[in-house]
Amino acid sequence: MTGLRERKKRQAHEAISAAAITLFLERGFDEVSVAEVAASAGVSKPTLFKYFPTKEDLVLHRVSDHQGEAARVVRGRGTGETPLAALHRHFLDGLARRDPVTGLNDHPEVLGYHRMVFGTPSLAARVLHHMALDEEALAAALAEGTDELTALLVAGQVLVTQRVLARRNWLILVGGATAEETYPSAVAAADHAFALLPGLP
Repeated sequence: MTGLRERKKRQAHEAISAAAITLFLERGFDEVSVAEVAASAGVSKPTLFKYFPTKEDLVLHRVSDHQGEAARVVRGRGTGETPLAALHRHFLDGLARRDPVTGLNDHPEVLGYHRMVFGTPSLAARVLHHMALDEEALAAALAEGTDELTALLVAGQVLVTQRVLARRNWLILVGGATAEETYPSAVAAADHAFALLPGLP
């Protein structure tokens, strides 16, 4: 019974967010009210706010689903694999499966989603907040094998590198290239970028 209840909650969560993102992409984030989203999703405003405390959360739960991912990759790496090697491998895996978080996904909705997030100040600010939390989590994972300052510095550089790579991929796709034809250069860029990152002592 608990599993069914959780599944229904998850389905409602996804349905509300999907309705919201469809409206936001059609008309713009600031042009759509929460009441309109609730009506489109077939729920009341109080029910909507039970799932999503703020309007921004309707969009950014797709970002928060990746919260702490880099730290999990470091802690779950194979024996003998360095943290940077694990993070590099994970990013390459994301490119190969066209994970939207790598910027290498040319589905129109994904391209529009990125444009909306980075073109809306309140959403862009929340993304930076998510990045700060990710940086803290990654630094904590790295600090298990080195000193705190080094872990903080490396964590910041890794996440900025990933953000720059993803933004670069997105801009190339917005310029008219396909994900398929961009893939080889995206891999080369990732290899180059991770080679520039400092190793851990």
